[in-house]
Amino acid sequence: MERENSTEVTEFILLGLTQSQDVQLLVFTLVLIFYLIILPGNFLIILTIRSDPGLTAPLYFFLGNLAFLDASYSFIVAPRMLVDFLSEKKVISYRGCITQLFFLHFLGAGEMFLLVVMAFDRYIAICRPLHYSTVMNPRACYALLLALWLGGFTHSIVQVALIIHLPFCGPNRLDNFFCDVPQVIKLACTDTFVVELLMVSNSGLLTLLCFLGLLASYAVILCHVKGHSSEGKSKALSTCSTHIIIVFLMFGPAIFIYTRPFRGFPADKVVSLFHTVIFPLMNPVIYTLRNQEVKASMRKLLSHHMVC
Repeated sequence: MERENSTEVTEFILLGLTQSQDVQLLVFTLVLIFYLIILPGNFLIILTIRSDPGLTAPLYFFLGNLAFLDASYSFIVAPRMLVDFLSEKKVISYRGCITQLFFLHFLGAGEMFLLVVMAFDRYIAICRPLHYSTVMNPRACYALLLALWLGGFTHSIVQVALIIHLPFCGPNRLDNFFCDVPQVIKLACTDTFVVELLMVSNSGLLTLLCFLGLLASYAVILCHVKGHSSEGKSKALSTCSTHIIIVFLMFGPAIFIYTRPFRGFPADKVVSLFHTVIFPLMNPVIYTLRNQEVKASMRKLLSHHMVC
């Protein structure tokens, strides 16, 4: 009740991705087609991994969770963005904005930590193969999964806690197509310098450290496989190159958005579109297209249902 009494702003007006009707129609069509094609593919990946007894290794366990996280992440922004493209007035309530922001960072941080866990899994598998079954046992995998969910929740709740204590008394025009920390903070009716520093350290610094740590871990792995046989080396290089592609797709836009002071750049909205809608749906698909075991199992599952 105190929150409502001290906050005059009860809703935010989203300015959207662009003011051009032609561009909006084009983006709406492309995103809708992409969404309807790729999203079922993510659910197919989850179904394939869960239904095939041969895909029980930790790598596939984490890949299934990546597909689930990315599919969930895509529901936060994309559906509302598609609806807003068809609406003249794009409005989101204060509570709805905070809720969207919470889940955006909850699932986003969870995915970031999952990529760290997947890198650890590959390091043990390639650099310490004799200890792999001992270290990456089912109990350890579930413990790591719980840890990354808790890490994502902690990261997100800190973001929300800092924002809900800011006074919002107008203006309420949010220059984006969804609610995120940089744009919401700009609308606060107070000096936000300290809050911005805390946000940058919580989101930007954490993202940058994870990114550098992941690059270092894959560099160690690639150096380690130099002396392996050609077959083992080829498989390790294929796996690591896939992981590195996902790391750049995930962390590149996040670093651009969260590791600098909250000033607007012309590319912000385009980067946000790829970061929140396009790349999350592509990540599991990229993994699958470069994994022969998952592709073979998926073909088997589809052929079985087509025959039935």
